Amino acid sequence: MPVRNFFFAGGGTGGHIYPAVAVAEKIARLAPDSGIHFFISSRDIDKQVLSKTNFQYTVLPAVGFTIRPAKLWQFLKMFLASSKIAGQVLHEVPPSRGKTANPVVIGVGGFVAAPVCRVAHKMSVPVALLNVDMVPGRANKLIARWADKIFVQFEETAEHFGRFRKNVLVTGCPLRASFENPNPQKVKEILALDKDKKILLITGASSGSQNINRTICSLLDKLADFKDKWQIVHLTGVVNFEQVKAAYAAAAIKHKVLDYWDDMAGLLAASDLVIGRSGAVSVAEYAAAGLPAICMPYPYHRDTHQYLNAGKLVEVGAAIIVDDVGDDTDRQEWLWEELEPLLKDDKTRLQMKESCKLVAKHDAAQKIAETLLSV
Repeated sequence: MPVRNFFFAGGGTGGHIYPAVAVAEKIARLAPDSGIHFFISSRDIDKQVLSKTNFQYTVLPAVGFTIRPAKLWQFLKMFLASSKIAGQVLHEVPPSRGKTANPVVIGVGGFVAAPVCRVAHKMSVPVALLNVDMVPGRANKLIARWADKIFVQFEETAEHFGRFRKNVLVTGCPLRASFENPNPQKVKEILALDKDKKILLITGASSGSQNINRTICSLLDKLADFKDKWQIVHLTGVVNFEQVKAAYAAAAIKHKVLDYWDDMAGLLAASDLVIGRSGAVSVAEYAAAGLPAICMPYPYHRDTHQYLNAGKLVEVGAAIIVDDVGDDTDRQEWLWEELEPLLKDDKTRLQMKESCKLVAKHDAAQKIAETLLSV
């Protein structure tokens, strides 16, 4: 049987790179002889994630699109440079073992994906698109015209692809292999957490959230009232780590402050309640882990897609939305109004946990990998 080479293109955020890795992991398990290669951005998150895998990658100089004249030339220059590099790699297509079939390119979102998918289309290489957000971004709308298959998490996403919706397959969001068999006890041991206390997880996703960090720090005195039954794991992001760690110095409630944690499957499985962003991958992970959530959607996207992502959890009773409003005091009061009752109410949290089963999709990576292997 011919060996197939798969090229994943995209990155820049955890929401782009993690689903790509999930599909790549599944392909590697289903067809171990497959060649797998990533085209990624120069942002640290891409290399940080891939460094924990055996997948090879090429960093492209692509930058985000802008209509500002001063930066438009830079965008075009880097787009062409990225296209040239991608074309060279795709032309080589070295066999991993034996005879190779045609390669397949999978765009996974972000400004790196477009030049690779465009070159692949011009070379008559099959192109697939993985779009896990409710509303596709600018790059994915462009790539859709070249894609033979478009994999999405939500049914409602199909309408955003217009005449290309005929190529849409609703699969859910692919999650990394670790979500198939998480190890919460290992996480508790590594982080030296109290096995008799519940865990409140705070996360601003892979880059952290300054607003969420600041709001939680302002509530530490109130959270002290729950120190006998609860403990906190707070993922700050690298930029705000020292500041947040300092704010916890006098906190009465047991806590672990980290800038980043890779084993999210284990940590989510260990937790009893999460406060976090509602990127497409985050909401899929909350649901898969059966974790009640207070979602604080990122408020600065023009299409408000994080609100829409969170809405899918709210619809079934698995989450509550607290707006990340501009005023610190308003944000603090609103969050505490929703958080305090949930910390006290085991029954409601259990109901929310059960509701997660209504939206969790555990086989997305399997479905996508099987489809790509049959292209």
